[in-house]
Amino acid sequence: MTTQTTQTEIPPMTSEITPQNSPMDTHTRAALEALLMTADRPLKPQTIIDPLNLLESKSESKSESKSKSKSDPITQNTLDDAIDALNQEYQSTNRSFRIERVAAGYRIMTLPEFAPVVAAMHRARATTRLTKTQLETLSIIAYRQPVTRAELENIRGVSCGDIVRALMDRQMVKITGRAEVLGRPMLYGTTPRFLDTFGLANLKDLPNPEEVLSAMEQ
Repeated sequence: MTTQTTQTEIPPMTSEITPQNSPMDTHTRAALEALLMTADRPLKPQTIIDPLNLLESKSESKSESKSKSKSDPITQNTLDDAIDALNQEYQSTNRSFRIERVAAGYRIMTLPEFAPVVAAMHRARATTRLTKTQLETLSIIAYRQPVTRAELENIRGVSCGDIVRALMDRQMVKITGRAEVLGRPMLYGTTPRFLDTFGLANLKDLPNPEEVLSAMEQ
């Protein structure tokens, strides 16, 4: 389970969808929670839908009632409604987590207000934090991508080769192609792990550059 370190806006719940009238039965919703709780990265919708449909298919095959109508297969809309219902249940019972959309997938994440207590338990993670120069370089790549190493060095005013390699080792940055200029230098961009690490659904969720600069100066 991952902690959100920044305040994110939870999509409004659909008032008509509740745990009582959710399109998924209780057992299938429990299986959905189990998938999300045991995942170490965001799960794409189809990665969730396929095993849930398999579960429902096996349940139906074991049913002795021949008159029982076959349930409709789980779809993206069914999954979204079930997640809305679960989040509504978590909210109504004051749970410390929600199911969030992150990096084109779903993940269970603790609420921002619990970040300090979780961080206190994981002090050892401090040794794996990005350095200021790595964070500065990563920020430039995130906002300017695709970007060449020469463009990075022109902006920062220093050599960035070692920093870019370190970010690639951490799987935060990847090569996205080659620029259509003399020498065809490599282009760099961010990875799904970058989105996951910073709790972003996509690049549109990046904060304003001014907010990033302010945070780095603190």
